[in-house]
Amino acid sequence: MILLTECVAACILFTLVVVAVSLKDPLAQVNNWPPAIQQRARELGLIREEQMSGSKKVYAKKLAVALVIAIAFAALVFFANGARSFVDGFGYSYLIWTVVNWYDALVIDCLWVCHDQRVRIPGTENMKEYRDYWFHIRGSLVGQVLGLPVALLVGGLTAVIGLLV
Repeated sequence: MILLTECVAACILFTLVVVAVSLKDPLAQVNNWPPAIQQRARELGLIREEQMSGSKKVYAKKLAVALVIAIAFAALVFFANGARSFVDGFGYSYLIWTVVNWYDALVIDCLWVCHDQRVRIPGTENMKEYRDYWFHIRGSLVGQVLGLPVALLVGGLTAVIGLLV
């Protein structure tokens, strides 16, 4: 029951962050859109090269977020789930990651973002790439792979916390 509650809470928290950021400034999420949309935004002078996916700045930002998530997940699974081993920390965190990752792809991206004009970048509103569902599904598959090092770190941090507490 704790794990289910954590998954639901993580999805709610994720939704609140994404909705707030996306509605406030659609350009804040530009590196999560298909390359054609990013390129059009760049051509329109709305973003710079370093804001596009694949740039060092975007990778650095995502790495920082992954580290924060790993630390938060380690504390969560240790204190809420009673995880004391590497395997438990890895397993719990990867399961939560998986739930949020697929919730993001299917609910946030495919059901909401692909259809809501309010989150579209000015000057790109009519691009067909906004409804490229396969782009989001592929991104989620990549997200599953990216979750592995995060979960490995969580497992390691969980084991360390267990030794210290």
